[in-house]
Amino acid sequence: PILESFVDRTPGTFIEKKKYSLAWHYRKADPELAMKRAMELNTVLTSMTSNNDLKVLKGNKVMEIKSSSVNKGRATSRWLTKGPYDFIFAIGDDWTDEYMFDELPNKAYTVKVGSKKTKARYYVKDTENVRELLSRFV
Repeated sequence: PILESFVDRTPGTFIEKKKYSLAWHYRKADPELAMKRAMELNTVLTSMTSNNDLKVLKGNKVMEIKSSSVNKGRATSRWLTKGPYDFIFAIGDDWTDEYMFDELPNKAYTVKVGSKKTKARYYVKDTENVRELLSRFV
């Protein structure tokens, strides 16, 4: 109901139901109104989750609510136990991808999109650079 009320009050926003979380996306909303609502929602959710095993994550024009015990790093760790792998290539554009980069072995090819401050081995500026990079694999 809380996320739905923010969708109702903020045109262009929507809720994404993920396997382990809920996300409120505001990339298509009016930027000024979206930032105001994001700050409001963060305040509401932070106060509601402070005594629970829930975490509020702020991403690129998205706010996510999830269990504190679930993150990309833990999922990556679990995935790695199913190996061995000859080649690992991971690419991400959000700060939550840093958990994944941190868990991957040093020989993995890790690429961060959009930010040079990263645990990834490599960096590309934008999605156009991602396309160029991926086209080299074909």
